[in-house]
This record gives sequence, structure tokens and C-alpha cells, in this order.
Amino acid sequence: MNDLSNEQNKEQNKEEGLRNESDNFDFENRTDLTAVKNALADVKSEIQKVIVGQRELIDYLIVALLADGHALIEGVPGIAKTLSAKLLAKTIKTDFSRIQFTPDLMPSDVLGTSIFNFANSEFNFKKGPIFSNIVLIDEINRAPAKTQAALFEVMEEKQITFDGNKYLMEAPFMVLATQNPIEQEGTYRLPEAQLDRFLMKINVDYPSEMEEVEILKGFHTNNLKHNTDQINPVISPKQLMEFKELVATVRVEEKLMAYIAQLVNQTRNTKDLYLGASPRASLGLLSTAKAFAVLNGRDFITPEDIQYMAKPVLRHRIMLSPEREMEGLQADDVIDRLIQNIEVPR
Repeated sequence: MNDLSNEQNKEQNKEEGLRNESDNFDFENRTDLTAVKNALADVKSEIQKVIVGQRELIDYLIVALLADGHALIEGVPGIAKTLSAKLLAKTIKTDFSRIQFTPDLMPSDVLGTSIFNFANSEFNFKKGPIFSNIVLIDEINRAPAKTQAALFEVMEEKQITFDGNKYLMEAPFMVLATQNPIEQEGTYRLPEAQLDRFLMKINVDYPSEMEEVEILKGFHTNNLKHNTDQINPVISPKQLMEFKELVATVRVEEKLMAYIAQLVNQTRNTKDLYLGASPRASLGLLSTAKAFAVLNGRDFITPEDIQYMAKPVLRHRIMLSPEREMEGLQADDVIDRLIQNIEVPR
């Protein structure tokens, strides 16, 4: 009976991201994050008016938003990848655009192009759909490498250069891209350098049977359609910028920075991997752990925050060795092994 109780307590601590087992960490907020926590809870509440389940996906999307990064969402068709991204954008009072990537899509279709103005006999730059605040790229691996490469500069530097002129993106700026891992015919795999531009890769799975029943009930009640009109914007761009500033002030113990560095370094020194993660992964792991702490109303991070964010931050930045790939091992399995083999600082 005691064993069962201990297991339940362990699971509860893991979900909350807290495990106060030592006095080595100061588990007390110095900053009042109640307003932030409530606002982000409102965002989740609005999205869950339409989306049933997928709590992890929603949390990860909010974390990417707070950490000022981009997210790649991977999963089979029909599990609300695109819908979740659209609903997140609707909860924020910002512009939103969607770009459907296809094999015939050209860079100018994304970035924009020059149009000749007969009135003044000059070329004027007409901005493309990438000039928005939250940009959803559907099926990013459907477009050829030339079009994919057009996203390099805008995702990294939040600007584009056209005909020698620089055009800055208006803050906030975030790219959410989706792809299907199953149907690969007619697709163009994203190169490692492109994948590295994404702060997180979020894997989305099927809903549970009970969740699917709830989906059917909601769909039936709304006359066989998703009622997205009921989603209300709850955060302004100014508030979002303030939240990001709070993320930057989250406290991080030096031993936790060493823990992040050790975890990422181990990806470069294991025979299970052909390619390990770069220092950019370390930075991403730190920023997402801080954002996840704020999402949970804390101004400090714990080892559990780092462990929780390790898979979405690292899985697309590492490559399995041919031997492990033939054995059917997954990137997430290797990350789990590394976490288990590294002593957790307390």
C-alpha cells in the first residue's frame, strides 16, 4: 500500500514539475507570477473549447511562444495539428497567416516579390504571407529545398533581405510548421540546418478512446463543424512581450546550467548517435525550461523542467547511428537513456 502511495506521489510531482527533496534549491518565488499564470491558463482554456485532450501539445506551443522560438509539429493527418496552431493564434491579438507548402511553391510566394509601378516607373516590394505575427506553414516538407531555404534568414534573424534591402518582421514573430511522418512520397526532407532553426519538434499522437468520444460529442453538437468562432483573444502583443521579459528573469542555479551542458554533451559522446546536439540545443533547453517554469507560475527552474523539455528540444537535433536505427530505436529512447544515466543535481 505504501509503495502504491509513493508511486502516486512521484507521478504528481512529475506533472507539477516540482520535487522539493533538497534544501540545495530555493523553492520560493521572489516574483509574483499570478497574473502571468492566470493569463496563460486563459489561453489554454480558450483552446480547449475546441481541442479535446492534446494538453502536452498546447503546453509545448505556449512554451515555444514564451521562449521566442519556432515549433515543428509532426503527426499523422487528422489529429488537430493545424487547428491547434490556428487556435493559439486566435487567443492572441495579433495577425495570423497560413501558407500551404506544395511542390510548385516558389520563394517569392512566401517572402514577396517586386512589382513594377507604372506611375513612378519603379519596382515596389510587395510583402508575402511570411510578413505576419504567427505564421502557420502547413506540410513544410512538401515544398522543394529552394523554398525551404528561403525561411533560413527570417526564422533566425526575423528579417528578410530582398534586392539589397532589409525588411524586419513585426514582433511577436513565430513560425509553426506541420509535417506528416508517414506519407513521404513527393516530400523533401528538411536538412539538419533547417531543423536546427526550430526551437522544438513536437510529436503529436492519437487521442485516447475517451477523448475521441468527447470529440464526436462536440462535433455532433456543433452541427458537424469545429466552432472556432467561440475562441476569444485573451492576450495582447504588449502583454506577451512582458511575459517574455519575465521568462528572461527566471532564476537558474549554476548546477542546473551544468546539468544542461552535461546532458547535451552526452549526445556527442554516445555510440547510439551519429550526430549529437550543438550548443544551440543547450540554449534552447535553457530557454524552454525557463518558459515552462513561468507557465507553471514559478520564477525558478527545477531539474524536472529540463527533463520535461529535453525531448522536444533535442529529438530533431540528433541522428541515430545506423546500427541503432536498424534495431528500431527512436531518438526519444536515447534521450531517456541519457537522462537516466546522468546524476540529477539536488
